[in-house]
Amino acid sequence: MHYGIIPPYRASVVHDPTYMGEFARHGDHLGFETIYAVEHAVVAKDYQRKYPYNSSGEMALAEDCNIPDPLDLLAWLAGITQNIRLATGILVAPNHHPVPLAKRCATIDVLSGGRLHLGVGVGWMREELEACGVDFATRGRRLDEIIEVMRKLWADGVAEHEGEFFQFAPCMSYPKPVGRSISIHVGGHSKAAARRAGRLGDGFQPLGLAGDDLRAALDLMRASANEAGRDPDAIELTLGGGLAAFDEAALESAQSFGAARVLLGSGTSDLSGLKDEMSAFAEKFIAA
Repeated sequence: MHYGIIPPYRASVVHDPTYMGEFARHGDHLGFETIYAVEHAVVAKDYQRKYPYNSSGEMALAEDCNIPDPLDLLAWLAGITQNIRLATGILVAPNHHPVPLAKRCATIDVLSGGRLHLGVGVGWMREELEACGVDFATRGRRLDEIIEVMRKLWADGVAEHEGEFFQFAPCMSYPKPVGRSISIHVGGHSKAAARRAGRLGDGFQPLGLAGDDLRAALDLMRASANEAGRDPDAIELTLGGGLAAFDEAALESAQSFGAARVLLGSGTSDLSGLKDEMSAFAEKFIAA
């Protein structure tokens, strides 16, 4: 089992270089596999209360929370860490044009020695997508095409594309990612996300799902992979957990679903206390 770690975004500290430097280097030293960064380009002042992972419809982050750009943050973290992988979880990919996005991701991957993996989703906040010039109703089709375009640009040789949203004549984009591609993990809770992970993803990060709902999503992901002629066993599953609450039972549950990775968060924002939680977890589950 691999273990990822996400900083305490709710505390609005992720933009603080002192805090994030200590947090990331400590995770790297302890052997956490991956550090995750989230994205909201903007948060609408009066967004429609339709956050899908809270019964209130409100997201856990304050509207004025400091949420730095995830790719810029990961590029900075690459320079101050050695081994820990760098992930977006989740990048609202329809906000982005895939040509410069592919270039930014390849650059981070090369400069970090091949440590980037890209978690992508369609986004849930209509106002954020519309602020970026995206028709909310097209975000799923747009994400499918973004994935296709980026993989073309990361591959060897000349790329060209003629699609619904993006078009370009034969061209080349260098540098290439270290492995000539970057692992793309699809995040989300919907049936569409499960199907997209099966059809297109290297990984699946089902958000806010547990028990029978999680089993149904995984069954749909696997069926979609089979229909697309892909090996469902090759699609990595990332589940979530609490850093302090994670125990042997939680590990057994994650394993029973076939998880390759557990992404851990903490309710503790005090840096000293958070580092202690990380150390205790690592002693029990990583160093063992």
